[in-house]
Amino acid sequence: MPGYYDDGAGAGALFALVLLLLPIFLILLLAGYIISSFFYMKIFEKAGVQGKWRAWVPFYREMVFAKLGDLSPWVMLGAIIATGVLSNIPAIGFIFGYLALVALALASVRVGQKLGKDWPLVLLYIIPGLGSLIWLGIAAFSSSPWNPNIQPSPWRTSFLRDTTVWQGIPVQPDGGAAPAAGAYGAAGAGYAPPAASSAPPAGSYPPPAAPPAPPAGAYPPPAAQPPVTPPTTEPPAPDAPRQ
Repeated sequence: MPGYYDDGAGAGALFALVLLLLPIFLILLLAGYIISSFFYMKIFEKAGVQGKWRAWVPFYREMVFAKLGDLSPWVMLGAIIATGVLSNIPAIGFIFGYLALVALALASVRVGQKLGKDWPLVLLYIIPGLGSLIWLGIAAFSSSPWNPNIQPSPWRTSFLRDTTVWQGIPVQPDGGAAPAAGAYGAAGAGYAPPAASSAPPAGSYPPPAAPPAPPAGAYPPPAAQPPVTPPTTEPPAPDAPRQ
């Protein structure tokens, strides 16, 4: 009997501890959601994403973030689902437990580069819980403008690349940095009209010069005379000879 009561007392104490810690855990979870959503919203604004609501929808915001990081949003969604489902498999579940974290880290490297941040900052993800929030805060309040014209992603030719087009989310040009002005291939799409003609190059045949002006004091050419108009009446007859 004493052992029975001891077991009951231990279970009751454990249940009381859970009831005490559960509200604290929920408050921390809610605070983390609000803070991370705010950081996502700031990053989306920098990238030109339309609609602030996208940053407040769980899972969907990570998919939008993946698109900004040149990673397929469906790969991100699959990684999240695999982490939530397959991580419970005994012995090998811990491997799947890191899939979502790895996908977020890959997208974060690309997003950080577009904000002028070096990839070592992504190592903050190693810190459980707070690491991702710290990285998001640094990226959200970065003073560097958004620049999508960076080097191609290593997975550009693999199934990880982003090929989806969603309205309101800018398509990221995962094709490398923009060519310098005047470089070959820098012209935009479509046929460009030829530039206006400029001065002829040195050494080309010059156009004929205008005729020289006559020297001062030269005899001017005679003016043209008007034609003589014939008389309209007949001349008078001559007088008859005298006898």
